[in-house]
Amino acid sequence: MRLTAILILAALAGGCSTLHFPGVHKITIQQGNVISQAMIDKLRPGMTKSQVRFVLGNPVVEDPLNQERWDYYYSIQIGGADPIRRVLKVYFADGRLTSFEGDFVPTAQKKAMDAAKTSTS
Repeated sequence: MRLTAILILAALAGGCSTLHFPGVHKITIQQGNVISQAMIDKLRPGMTKSQVRFVLGNPVVEDPLNQERWDYYYSIQIGGADPIRRVLKVYFADGRLTSFEGDFVPTAQKKAMDAAKTSTS
């Protein structure tokens, strides 16, 4: 009876993700394209698809039904921490970059937004 109780307790404790065992290594999991602010700042309207591919790399998702949009996803989970996720959607018209949206803003636009905030304060 006592052995059964110990085995059940050990199974329950082993299944808990909140327990941290000393010396257990948790790996870093990285997926998708690493996109930096420097890469975003190189994007210009009118760039060809090959120029955008040179700057950002191959998109994670190239929708065969919509050739005018590329999706870039990036996630990294370091050890047991919460994952960090970034998304970038790039839009084209006639094979030329028109715009992009997501978790990134060009530095010039970010500076203009910060200046507008400080001038209204």
